[in-house]
Amino acid sequence: MTESASFRQLSEYKPIDHTDGHVWYDVPADPVQPLPPRVSPDSENEKHLVVSPYTSLPHLLDLRGLDMSQELLAGALSGLQAVRPDYATAPYTSAFNWPVVLGTLRSLAASRKYLWPHQHFYVVVFRSRIPPTTNRIHLSELDQWAHAEATKSGGLLKYWFGVPDSEGRNLATCVWRKYEDARPASIGPGHKAAMRATMNLYTEWRIERLKLTIEDNAAGWSIEEWPASQD
Repeated sequence: MTESASFRQLSEYKPIDHTDGHVWYDVPADPVQPLPPRVSPDSENEKHLVVSPYTSLPHLLDLRGLDMSQELLAGALSGLQAVRPDYATAPYTSAFNWPVVLGTLRSLAASRKYLWPHQHFYVVVFRSRIPPTTNRIHLSELDQWAHAEATKSGGLLKYWFGVPDSEGRNLATCVWRKYEDARPASIGPGHKAAMRATMNLYTEWRIERLKLTIEDNAAGWSIEEWPASQD
């Protein structure tokens, strides 16, 4: 699917205001695209899932530590992708193919005869800007170190990052099972080294904490600011 086609598809889904003040998005009953590859080819018993650009074992999600809903969402998030060229600065809800992900989630739940319950997940967004002289190989090494640490928590359902645009702007995002999983991952030596590099190498950076809520039967979804009261 081309980028322009993906963006046209995303624009077909209209937000619906609920009485609770949140903006929700309806999801069509039929899957929006074919199901993405779910399990790493080297996982004989389908116990691990590729959830990031890194495909070696220390970076794979161990499905054995998840409940059914978490496993299904991780599978659906395998198809997460940006749908507009300015994703690094665009609103988070319109930067990605969330309707596609939720359509896939519904299809996966139906295939497993699973009744999806209303629940929420913790999302972190890292927006940044780097100068053209930045040593990206070094940054990649730090990123892989931090990601391997985060994977040990068992709750990192998706990690995605893009490519810096012509002005050096980029976006990376994580979807966590819950906030409590993300907190320990933020204090490991790999993450601390990555944060020191952020301070020294990036000209701009900003972290956003969001709450992804998925309605009963995955019939709708919303993304809003994470409430500090839930820390």
